[in-house]
Amino acid sequence: MEILQDFFHYLYRFDELIRWGGYTVLALIVFAETGLLAGFFLPGDSLLVTAGLLSAVEGALNIWLLNLLLSAAAILGDTTGYWIGRYFGPRIFNREDSFFFHKDHLVRTQKFYEKYGAKTIVIARFVPIVRTFAPTVAGVGRMEYKKFLAYNIFGGIGWVMSMTLIGFFLGRSIPHIEKQIHWVILVVIVISFIPIFKEWWSSRHDNLKRP
Repeated sequence: MEILQDFFHYLYRFDELIRWGGYTVLALIVFAETGLLAGFFLPGDSLLVTAGLLSAVEGALNIWLLNLLLSAAAILGDTTGYWIGRYFGPRIFNREDSFFFHKDHLVRTQKFYEKYGAKTIVIARFVPIVRTFAPTVAGVGRMEYKKFLAYNIFGGIGWVMSMTLIGFFLGRSIPHIEKQIHWVILVVIVISFIPIFKEWWSSRHDNLKRP
């Protein structure tokens, strides 16, 4: 229980969370956020950027080992989400809402999937919340597993490396940036939610145009 209390205490203090939990906590969060429906509230992009930044300025994390472990966690997470959707099928859409599950997120992801097709598995990696539900929707839709796996590997590695390396190069290029880490995190969060806002605005605009 003490470990869980510490985890939730540090959860949104990314630099402290990383120093406390290291590779293990980072890998578990990436796995849960991409593979378990209850993981939609966990940090993603901003946590990865922070991990890359700290690996540059503090040296506690090796950037290449970090990318290897987190890419594997991201790929395994999406694989787990896919098989959850494949096994439980449409029954998932009939679940009641709870703190750890919101049907609206699943429906929104389904619309995202209908718009972008199989590419959703890659694109969703860069969209908070959607990335949690995208593999499950692919499983519900019986997407061919070989095709899913190819997009999963490409998207997982691309997402992890792009985020951690952004942080790493910021840490190497801007002196004392770790003292302004809260601003870096805020910018990453704002940027990551732009696609969701655009989808919401587009959907709202379409609804207003309907008679």
